[in-house]
Amino acid sequence: MTWEERWHPLRQEWVVVAAHRQDRPWIGEEVAPKAALLPRYLPDCYLCPRNSRISGASNPAYDGVFVFDNDHPCVGRRAPSVASPVDSIFQARSAEGHAKVVCYTPRHDLTLAELSHDQLLALMRTWQAEYQTLGELPHVNHVLCFENKGDVVGVSNPHPHGQIYATNFIFKATEIEVQATATHKSATGRSLFADIIQSEKQDGRRVLDENEHALSFVPYFARYSYEVYVAPKASHASLVDLSPAELDGFARILKLALVRLDNLWRMPLPYVMVLHQAPTDGQSYPNYHFHIEFHPPLRKPTLLKYLAGPEIGGGNFVSDTSPEQKAEELRSLATEHYKSLSGVKER
Repeated sequence: MTWEERWHPLRQEWVVVAAHRQDRPWIGEEVAPKAALLPRYLPDCYLCPRNSRISGASNPAYDGVFVFDNDHPCVGRRAPSVASPVDSIFQARSAEGHAKVVCYTPRHDLTLAELSHDQLLALMRTWQAEYQTLGELPHVNHVLCFENKGDVVGVSNPHPHGQIYATNFIFKATEIEVQATATHKSATGRSLFADIIQSEKQDGRRVLDENEHALSFVPYFARYSYEVYVAPKASHASLVDLSPAELDGFARILKLALVRLDNLWRMPLPYVMVLHQAPTDGQSYPNYHFHIEFHPPLRKPTLLKYLAGPEIGGGNFVSDTSPEQKAEELRSLATEHYKSLSGVKER
């Protein structure tokens, strides 16, 4: 039984690991997984090729990655001007920025885990290009690439896609990571994330997959039951900085992590996936280490990890599972997608 507090060095906070709570009595809400197969193409899907969107624009007959400006942006160049309150503690400003949608594939029925190696590489090159192009704009201080997958995280369309927010501020998680890495470097002379990787490899129990250039692991300080990090071994501030060989190796480890997550309960596992990259505010971030984090909200096939008093009110996570046990569980799974293994037919 794991019952202790673990320090999260990237977020600078304590995580309470109380694995004995995982099987506590539960008569609350449960999530019903969807079993229906999706079609390859859906006529009324606003992300499928050749279909019309709410803005009136029509998607091209794309056959690879397709990027467009979000029709319902949270930040945008057309955001209205705002007058900040005068002589007040309150502040306001225009929600200036860019919001984009990234369709991974024209296929409506796939998940990121089902893309081929070449398709993953094409997506990663798209992320590289968008980060670089948006990050060079003078009003953009941060480029956040992410995917919300599954109904339980509020995704509005199951067509495989992610999003990009390019903002005039630095998102808080990255801001804290930047401060933490700088403090660690000043105190030790070493890279914080490199020390995390070294410690994970030395322990070994939480490492899922590894090759010459990258590795995946359930972090020692995981907040979610099946939280997974995928990282290059060499320190790079962003995905843009990876060499072709590193990008190839990273894509292979990313693919294995994605497949393991979907294979966990033989369903498209819901998650929030976030690319952690250095800010683009013109400053230098030599100590920042690009990586991808997966935060799946389910702790059992039908049970969510609810954010309640400690998480929302107190600001610290209580984890109901042991990272070591969950890593062992993920590591025991097949590395070929369950749909391929079971011969699931397309519609």
